[in-house]
Amino acid sequence: MESKKSEGESSRSRISALVVDDDAIIRKIHKAMLQQVFNMDAKSVKDGKEAVDLHRCGANFDIIFMDKEMPIMDGHEATKELRGMGVKSMIVGITTRADEKDREEFLAAGSNHCFEKPLNRAKVEQVLHDHPNFPF
Repeated sequence: MESKKSEGESSRSRISALVVDDDAIIRKIHKAMLQQVFNMDAKSVKDGKEAVDLHRCGANFDIIFMDKEMPIMDGHEATKELRGMGVKSMIVGITTRADEKDREEFLAAGSNHCFEKPLNRAKVEQVLHDHPNFPF
């Protein structure tokens, strides 16, 4: 027998997330964690251009997890482009290096956070706690 959701639960939708990374394994791991641990509606694409194109076609996400180094359009460029288009989503830069240069570039481009790969539960929880609209 299915349980009925309360009115508050049915009106609250899941957090939507986009994972942008050229590494198929990282995409799969990050997407699975977001879905299984945080019950997010997660999608993934392989480069910044695909993320920008998705938004140009009307897609919208609560959080975008953006890799730094990708072919075609890297995370820094894609973040700038998305902000230039008026995208208000929380953007989280993800980099393989923990150097200050990558962090500064992401923040200057308009990202809200920047973390070293891989994402983990603590990093995602920090993002959720820092945003007042996320029910966490």
